[in-house]
Amino acid sequence: MKLKTGFRYAVASIITAFGLITLFLSSSVVFDLFGIRAKEGNYVLFVVIANLISSILYLLAVYGIILKKIWTTKILSISAGVLIIAFIGFFVHINTGGIYETKTIWAMVFRISLTLLFVTASFLLNKRIKNES
Repeated sequence: MKLKTGFRYAVASIITAFGLITLFLSSSVVFDLFGIRAKEGNYVLFVVIANLISSILYLLAVYGIILKKIWTTKILSISAGVLIIAFIGFFVHINTGGIYETKTIWAMVFRISLTLLFVTASFLLNKRIKNES
């Protein structure tokens, strides 16, 4: 019983931390807070906005995870979709001569991979919820 609860809260804690960091960084760039925009170099605004949207979805999913709601997988899947669409748009941006930072490519690969890991963890938690019913 404790292992199940421990896994749930571990997943919720990790997603919370990642969501809050993402929310802080992306909103700081979008709204030019704390001089972070200047430090980011050649950022691509729609990628930053996609990250901001994902951060909100991460935190919404955490709420669902804690309350044992099965819609968390859908929320996290939407987040992954938003990031994948932004990544495709980012490559269009690159191929049309747009300026960018190389680190953005690796950051997006990392973020999408981690979000897909969150989707998987949420799916496993949902299986447990259904088995408890």
